[in-house]
Amino acid sequence: MEIVKVLFVCLHNSARSQMAEAFLKKEGGGMFVAESAGLEPGALNPLAVRVMQEAGIDISQNRTKSVFDLYKQGKLYSYVIAVCDALNAERCPLFPGYTVRMEWSFDDPEYFEGTIEERLEKMRGLRDQIKQKVTEFVNTVRGG
Repeated sequence: MEIVKVLFVCLHNSARSQMAEAFLKKEGGGMFVAESAGLEPGALNPLAVRVMQEAGIDISQNRTKSVFDLYKQGKLYSYVIAVCDALNAERCPLFPGYTVRMEWSFDDPEYFEGTIEERLEKMRGLRDQIKQKVTEFVNTVRGG
């Protein structure tokens, strides 16, 4: 079985790409190697950490990484999946080798407004959307 290497990219590598990486690691069943990175790495979003803990996944010790650092290291990926808006996705470097580029546009949690509980609810919805998309991706790549 060939290992499928996947890189998830978003703006800050603080929430969306971190969640997608974590779900692929959990659901990939050893067929996938997942990483995530950002165009402008920031700090982990504490609400993302919290809603992932609710889903039984601890991302609290993850660090944010730069997509450009991974590019400079010459890393190769089967898929580079942008989980940010299309404009930012276009800023991703083109990785060498045969790479399928995909865009999964999800709302940026940096712009979630309201009380902490309202923002947590929006983050839970985002988490669930990402999990569903990762599950669909795994099933498609596996041919199921």
